[in-house]
Amino acid sequence: MPTETETDDAYYSVIDQELIESRRVKLTPGAELRVFGYGSLMWRPDFPYIDIVPATLHGYHRAFCIRSTHYRGTRENPGLVLGLDRGGMCHGRMFRVKPEHAAEVAEALHQREMVTGVYEPRWLKVRLEDGGIATALAYVADRKHPQYAGKLEIPEIARRIRLAIGRTGSNVEYLRNTVLHLEEMGIHEGVLHRVLRQVEQGQ
Repeated sequence: MPTETETDDAYYSVIDQELIESRRVKLTPGAELRVFGYGSLMWRPDFPYIDIVPATLHGYHRAFCIRSTHYRGTRENPGLVLGLDRGGMCHGRMFRVKPEHAAEVAEALHQREMVTGVYEPRWLKVRLEDGGIATALAYVADRKHPQYAGKLEIPEIARRIRLAIGRTGSNVEYLRNTVLHLEEMGIHEGVLHRVLRQVEQGQ
C-alpha cells in the first residue's frame, strides 16, 4: 500500500483500471438521468441538463476526505477535495438530464470523477424541496481506497488546502466556490465555513 506522499494519479490509474471500468454507470434505456451534486458539480456541471433543484441526501455527509493529486493538488503537495462519507445528511442539488443525453453525460461524469477508483457511483434516494423522493446518481467516497483521507480536524484540513494547487486551480478556490454555493442555497454556517475562515486567517 503506497504512503500518502506516493498517492499519484498515474500510479492509481494503472492499479485501478479494472475497478474504474467495473464502476461504469448502467442506465435504464429511455429514462432521464438524475445526478446529485454536492461539490464542484453544483457550480460547474459541464453537461447539458433540463432542470436543477435543491435536494437532500440522508445517510451521507459532505467531507474533505479525498486526497487530490490531480484536480486540486499534486503528488508532492496533495490537496483535499470533497467526497460523500457515511453518516449524517448532505444538502446539494439534483440535475435532470434528458434521456437522449443520458449516455453522453454518464460517460462525461465517468471521465471526470473516475480518474482513480476513490469514488464509487451509487444510485441513492434524495429528498426534493417539494417533499418528493427521487433516485439520483451520486459519487461516494470509497473508504478502502488509499486516497481516502479519513476524518480530519478542521486545522489540518485548512493547512492542506491553503497551499495546494492542481490542474484545475487552487484548492482554496475550490473551497470558496463550494461555500459560495452553499450560501446561495441558504446554508450560511457549517464545517466548510469554519475551514474557510481558518484558511483566510492563515491558521
